[in-house]
Amino acid sequence: MRLKKYILISISLITLWSCKDDSNEYTRDLVLPSNLTFTINEDTSQYGLVNVYATATNANFYTITFNDIDGNVNKEVRDGKASYEYTKSGTYQITVKAHSLLENYIEESKSITLRFGEPGNNGNYPTSGYTSPLTYPNYTLVWQDEFDGNSLNLTDWNFDIGRGSNGWGNNELQYYRQENATVANGILTITAKQDFFGGANYTSSRITTQNKRDFQYGRIDIRAGMPYGKGIWPAIWMLGSNFSTDGWPFCGEIDIMEMVGGNVSGAGNDVVVGTAHWADSIGQRAQFGNSRKMSEPLANNWHVYSIIWDNNTIEWYIDDIKFHTLDIRPSELSEFKNSFFLILNVAVGGDWPGNPDVTTVFPQKMFIDYIRVFQ
Repeated sequence: MRLKKYILISISLITLWSCKDDSNEYTRDLVLPSNLTFTINEDTSQYGLVNVYATATNANFYTITFNDIDGNVNKEVRDGKASYEYTKSGTYQITVKAHSLLENYIEESKSITLRFGEPGNNGNYPTSGYTSPLTYPNYTLVWQDEFDGNSLNLTDWNFDIGRGSNGWGNNELQYYRQENATVANGILTITAKQDFFGGANYTSSRITTQNKRDFQYGRIDIRAGMPYGKGIWPAIWMLGSNFSTDGWPFCGEIDIMEMVGGNVSGAGNDVVVGTAHWADSIGQRAQFGNSRKMSEPLANNWHVYSIIWDNNTIEWYIDDIKFHTLDIRPSELSEFKNSFFLILNVAVGGDWPGNPDVTTVFPQKMFIDYIRVFQ
């Protein structure tokens, strides 16, 4: 399902013509265009692209003006067709002039409001996308959460609450609350809100299986719908079960997927990132990651984010397409021979994505359809 933008349209009609001396024979015989109409359509093949289609009687050409944050973009066309790609939320005006001559025209304007970043219908979860199987050769399904019922199963899940240390170590801006994680219709929803609470300007949720569900090796599939927007940082990841005693990075970290909202170098709303972190031979943090750029924002559809992990390698997948491999046989990577627990969260701001800006629409939501662990 494509990421929707909601368009509000208001119309004003203005008829203009140049003031000429009535004695001028050419002006007396001039016929102004009439019956000007135009439509604005979203181009579903390219995110953010709008198409204008204009018609008018006796028009020789058209000037189509797209108002944008940085100024107006004028396109002069003879067939009444023009396109422009918007990249930020906001209200803009599109004006069409139907000309008989350059200074002789009629004009119509429409104001449009574009709201990027609301997956589905008004923030609802996607209705299409990739689905993984319930069985794999040589694997057994050992644990799953299909998020049935109307709340998280606290036998499996914990809530991290508060602002953490130094914004959870990344200068993040949110306060994590239990209330921002909800379960309904077989979907877990983690919602990031622009909501002042506990000294923070944003709230969200972070849940873990620490001390309740730990996993060593196997295949993990998570079907998820992502949020969208500058400063939005969803993650599905794992920490070593010895985190509380040995700390980070000595426990090891497996980032099954991260998405960095906005136009960030090497990442963005259409890029999935998979990374591992560990302590090297002198106790310093080491990391190795890779990414895959998709043809459209991750928020547009369901995707299945997976790892396949054994005592030799960790492999990262999106929709069963491998995009990253880590060889964990060196002794320096011994962290990844231990058990790990799961973490799901949506951060706001932080060192990597930067802060939200005027283009960021709130609330933003990450949806989890299921989590399945095979061994």
